[in-house]
Amino acid sequence: VQLQASGGGLVQAGGSLRLSCAASRGTSSNNAMGWFRQAPGKEREFIAAISWRGGSTAYADSVQGRFSISRDNAKNTVYLQMNSLKPEDTAVYYCAVALFGSPTTEIAGYRYWGRGTQVTVSS
Repeated sequence: VQLQASGGGLVQAGGSLRLSCAASRGTSSNNAMGWFRQAPGKEREFIAAISWRGGSTAYADSVQGRFSISRDNAKNTVYLQMNSLKPEDTAVYYCAVALFGSPTTEIAGYRYWGRGTQVTVSS
């Protein structure tokens, strides 16, 4: 099982980035997927999740209205569109495959994790 996250980089405050996470075939088609992030010295935190059909989503309060999660099951890929980025969004972003089909905010609810992609927002 492999998850490959991409799309991170350096952006100015107010800018946008789109993260992608491609899962190996058959890994995620019946499972919810999520994005988490971890800043230096902080615990990993939930950002967004999407159900296996894409009809249900969940967001952390800190990104609600700025970030949008979506998925393309034909491509086994989940996306995170990040707008109006702030310096406090700087972190390594991880994608993960959930244990079940419904989105969850709990780290323990995810079974597979990608290696992460760095997002840096300058002020």
